[in-house]
Amino acid sequence: MRRWLHVLALAGAATAVLAGCAQTHRADGDLIDDWAALPAPRLFVPATDACLPRLTTVVAAATYETVDCAGSHLAETVHVGTFTGPETLGDRPEPGTPALRTARAECDRSAREMIGGDWHAARLTLNIALPTVAAWGAGARWFRCDLAETDSIDNTRPINRVGSLRGALVGDNPLVHRCFDPKLIGKNLNYMAPVLCTEPHRAEFVGVYEERDMSWAEFTKGAPTTHRRCMTLIAQFAEVPDNAELPYRAGSIYYPPSQREWEEGDRGVRCFLWSDDRKLNRSVRGAGPEGLPVT
Repeated sequence: MRRWLHVLALAGAATAVLAGCAQTHRADGDLIDDWAALPAPRLFVPATDACLPRLTTVVAAATYETVDCAGSHLAETVHVGTFTGPETLGDRPEPGTPALRTARAECDRSAREMIGGDWHAARLTLNIALPTVAAWGAGARWFRCDLAETDSIDNTRPINRVGSLRGALVGDNPLVHRCFDPKLIGKNLNYMAPVLCTEPHRAEFVGVYEERDMSWAEFTKGAPTTHRRCMTLIAQFAEVPDNAELPYRAGSIYYPPSQREWEEGDRGVRCFLWSDDRKLNRSVRGAGPEGLPVT
């Protein structure tokens, strides 16, 4: 009995001690003054000058990922801009809207500054990515500009590359369009096989013009106008007269943007000299009338 009472006494003493400790930590009645204020919520914005393992037209914060540009990647973000003006009050901009055309023009300028020239002149494609509809509804107003290397002038699917595209068009670069030996099926162009300009070929890239004032429907019906614009570029490139004799010197091949790119605001048409009656074995840049004679 004594042993049992002793245990109870010890337990009671422990209870008293614990009760005494509790008394020194009484609540002061203010439940918030001991906590730091939570930071204001911040909307997700993708990084500029970052390389990407995948290319998308819509970017979600939950799946956003960047990689080292020195390693393999599919695209490179050259600019992140912000939509402004009354268009930001409505739904997310879609192809054909003034807001998206303005954003595309900003992307285009940033890409040219980064690579040192017109990206249309090389195996490159420029894509614009937007926030998700939910993020737009929550206040996100950014757009992302992504530049990627493509497989060829015919296959504009982005391909993996190693290294940044910064300064890519400065100096001699294999990305730049030069000479081609077109492959035909009957009288229709099948694909353009790139070759050295010192090898036999029938086509050469001469430049890009922008068709700002036409809708896509008007452009697709205006092949003679497009041909004439490219012929002017051919004359300037080869330094021959742009007159009635020009069609007897060369013809043209041209590559427009896709319909989606056109409606987003990309109006850059790539023009190529076409020699159907003889193969060339040098560039016709600055060749003059003797280098590109009337035949």
